[in-house]
Amino acid sequence: MRILIVDDERPARDKLRRLLAQEAGVSAIEEARDGVEALEMAARFAPDAIFLDVQMPEVSGLEVAASLPQPAPLIVFATAFDEYAVPAFDANAIDYLLKPFDAERLRRAMQRLRERLAARAASHETRNALPGLALQQLLVSERGGTRVVQVADIAWVETADNYVVLHTAHGAPLLRQTLTDLLPSLGTAFVRCHRRAAVRLSLVERIDAQGRLVLRGGELVPLGRHFKPLLVAALQQ
Repeated sequence: MRILIVDDERPARDKLRRLLAQEAGVSAIEEARDGVEALEMAARFAPDAIFLDVQMPEVSGLEVAASLPQPAPLIVFATAFDEYAVPAFDANAIDYLLKPFDAERLRRAMQRLRERLAARAASHETRNALPGLALQQLLVSERGGTRVVQVADIAWVETADNYVVLHTAHGAPLLRQTLTDLLPSLGTAFVRCHRRAAVRLSLVERIDAQGRLVLRGGELVPLGRHFKPLLVAALQQ
C-alpha cells in the first residue's frame, strides 16, 4: 500500500510515519506539508491512501479531498478537531482519527483501508474480465424487492450519507454505495462536478449566475469551484 501523509505540523507527520512503518503491507510513504503540495504529490506519487489533516493553510484537507482526480485515493482524516467529522464522511472518508491516537486506533483504520482496497481490486478485475460489456444497469435494493435502474436514464448522482442518489426522470432511488466507488463503473459519460455530486456531461445546458449547472429540462446540479475548471474543459472537448 502506498500512503501519502498530509499535515502542516512536522511532529504529527513524524509520528504517523513511525506508526505506519510498523504496519504490514505498507510499501511506500511520502509526505506533504500543505494542501497545495498534497495535490501535487497525489498526482506524482499516486498513493493508494491519504492520511489527511483538516485545518491547513491556504487549502484545507476537505478542499484537497474534493479536488483529487478520479479514481481518487482512499482518505483517512487525522485531526485534532471533532467538528469536521460529518463533512469528512460526506467526502467519502474511510475513517476519522482524532489526535492524539494510538497504534491500536491506527490499526483499525488500516484494516478498513485494506478491506476497501481489496473490494476495489475485485471490482476492477471483474470489469477487466468482461472488457466488451459496459455497465448498463444498476440493481437497487428496495423494501419488498429490487429495482433495475438503467444507467442511460441517470442524469446525475449525489451522495446521501452511506448511499448515492440516482437522479432519473422516473424517480431518485438510493443505491448503497459510495460515489467514489460508483463513478468508475459509470464510465466517461459522467464527470464529477462537486465533492458530493457527478453529472452526465451531455445533459449540461449551462452554468447559471449562482454557479450551478442547469440541465436540459431545468434541473439544477451543484458545481464546486475546485471542479469547475475540469468540467468546463470537458464541455469544450
